[in-house]
Amino acid sequence: MGDVTEEKTTAQLTDLLDHFDIRLSPTPRGARLARLLAMEWLRPRTDVPYAVTEAAEQIVAELTTNAATHGRVAGRDFRLALAALPGVLRIEVTDTRGDALPEQHEGRGLLLVGALADRWGVEPGPTPRKTVWAELDHARYR
Repeated sequence: MGDVTEEKTTAQLTDLLDHFDIRLSPTPRGARLARLLAMEWLRPRTDVPYAVTEAAEQIVAELTTNAATHGRVAGRDFRLALAALPGVLRIEVTDTRGDALPEQHEGRGLLLVGALADRWGVEPGPTPRKTVWAELDHARYR
C-alpha cells in the first residue's frame, strides 16, 4: 500500500514540474544543439525573465561543451535537463565521466558559470555518472 502512495506522489510532482530533458551525443555538435534546444524551450516562457534566459544560454553552452569535451565517453550520451521551478531555473548536465569531477579553477568556463549562477555544484553518481548543476534566481535578474 505504501508503494502506491509513493508512485502517486512521484507522478503528481512530475506533472507539476515544468521541465525539458534530452540526451545528446558528446560532440561539439551535440553541445551546440543542446544550447539551441534550451533556448527554444526558454524564450517563449513568460514566467522566466529575459535576463535569466540570457544567462542560462551561457551556462548551458559552457556545461554542455564541458560534457562533450571532458565528460566524453564513446557511445555514451550526455543529458541536459532544465526545470522551471517557482522563481528558479535549474540547469543540469549529466555525463558518464563520474571519475572526472570539475573544479572551478580548471578554466574560464566554470568561472563564468560561477559568476552567472546563484548556485552551482556537482553531484557524483550513480556510477559512472556525474551531474553538474546551476540555479538562477529570477529575483536577481528582474
